Order: sequence, then structure tokens, then C-alpha cells
Amino acid sequence: MIIGLCGKSCSGKTTLANDLIQVYGGNGIHIDIDKIGHQALTVPEIKKELINTFGDITTEGEIDRKKLGPIVFSSPNEMEKLTNITWRYMEQEINRIMIENKDKIIILDWQLLPKTKFFKESNLTILLDVDYETRKKRALERDHISEEKFDLREQASMEYDKALFDFVLNEVNYERLKEMVMKI
Repeated sequence: MIIGLCGKSCSGKTTLANDLIQVYGGNGIHIDIDKIGHQALTVPEIKKELINTFGDITTEGEIDRKKLGPIVFSSPNEMEKLTNITWRYMEQEINRIMIENKDKIIILDWQLLPKTKFFKESNLTILLDVDYETRKKRALERDHISEEKFDLREQASMEYDKALFDFVLNEVNYERLKEMVMKI
């Protein structure tokens, strides 16, 4: 089974993914596609293309996400450029992990999942539709960022068509959310 899990920054995707794995008796794998995207930044040909596209975004020869972030979070167009550059690698890695874990429940977690083939391949799709203020509070506490930086993230976020999802959850009470997960 493949579960597609989406939501904007700090909506609780990782928490829900971990809860789902527990509900399914530990027979699952959480694929955080953002982390695969971070790995992509270390691939030499991707690094070169990113530097050619976005300029000097390196520190000590490595892509510096603190330099890249403000650029891509400032505009959906810049985020799309980043995704277009890194996606080939990311898609190969996702496919590899899915093949290696085909006997498990696979939870794909990514804000941009609806733009990929993996969304259509999901047997179950879940959108965490958590309000802006709750997500901002979480980001400030978890990521230790300013409200301005959170607002940049928000500007780069996609809007979701809720009708495309099997479940739209807007619970912020995790005990209640776990109850809903048990029903899934």
C-alpha cells in the first residue's frame, strides 16, 4: 500500500507518518521526500546546475541551504526551478526505496506530491489542512525561524485541491488525530 501524505510546512506530516507506521504494526516506511531533495544537493552535476541557476549559493564548496532557501522560498517560480533541477535524482531515489520496500506500507510525505506521478500511484491520499497560525507557531518553536522566514515558506507553498484527497484532516489535537488514523 502506498499512502500519499501532503500538507504545508509544519502541518504535522512527520508526526502523522510515524503514527500511521505504529498503527500498521511497524510494517511501514516513511519516505520524507524533502530529505531526498537535501541529498540531491550533494550530487556534483546537480550542484553545478544549481550554482549556474541561482548564483553563489555555496559555503566551503557545498550548497548552503541557508543561502538557497530565501531564493526558492521567495517565489513559487524559483521553487519550481529548484524542483526541476533536483527532481530526476529524487524520482530515482524514491523509486529505488519503494522497490526495496515493496512488502511494506509506504508513506510518501511531500508538500509537492500532487505534482508527481507518485500522487496518482498512491492507494490513499491524505491532506493535513492545518491553519496558518498553528503551523507558524510550530515553525517558530521547531525550526527557530522568524515570522518573516515562515512567511517566505508560506509564499512558496502550493494550494491544494481538497477534492483530490481521500482524507482531509484539520485536527491539531494529536489524540483526536490518532483516533482518525486508526479508522483509516
